[in-house]
Amino acid sequence: MPADPSSGLAGETPARSAVRKQRSPAAQQPRASVTSAVEVRRSTRRSRTVSAYREGDRTIVLIPARMSEAEEQRWVGVMLDKLAAQESRRVIGDSELADRAERLSGQYLDGRARPASVRWVTNQNTRWGSCTPAEGSIRLSHRLQGMPEYVVDYVLLHELAHLLVPGHGPRFWRLLESYPRTERARGYLEGVVAADRLPHLPAAREE
Repeated sequence: MPADPSSGLAGETPARSAVRKQRSPAAQQPRASVTSAVEVRRSTRRSRTVSAYREGDRTIVLIPARMSEAEEQRWVGVMLDKLAAQESRRVIGDSELADRAERLSGQYLDGRARPASVRWVTNQNTRWGSCTPAEGSIRLSHRLQGMPEYVVDYVLLHELAHLLVPGHGPRFWRLLESYPRTERARGYLEGVVAADRLPHLPAAREE
């Protein structure tokens, strides 16, 4: 359209816990609970701070071991919002885009897609990405900048797959089956297109 863990650290956030009762020593041992693509890791070494970062397709949230289940749920929501806000402001350059292409190719395409160049362009307003297989070049529209990372990764992977299969037949889509967020990313982009097509109503005037 790697995978090393992508850098998405939301930083250390002080956790003002309302828990007054200390849990038993056994309950304080580090543990991890996994729900969907979010993994919560508890640690006795962490007493007042909460942090989160992206690790491949998962989001890791680090919390103090003594936190209640209700506080855990609340802080997961807070940290997911913080990560999303950080990612929406962060714009990666061409060199980092090329590094991501290499990681995505290695994880999902067995390293077979090897672009000669990957870069942002500002002259693509009707497509999200394009590639020229003969040159090994991939271009991504600047309109993707500020969108969630999984959407950018999908478009980048989509174009990487075109280096191997030119058209959009069954063989092409099989290459993208291993990327777990293909449908979600497609839905996101379709929503952006649909929103752009909505009529722009004049602002209501105050009486």
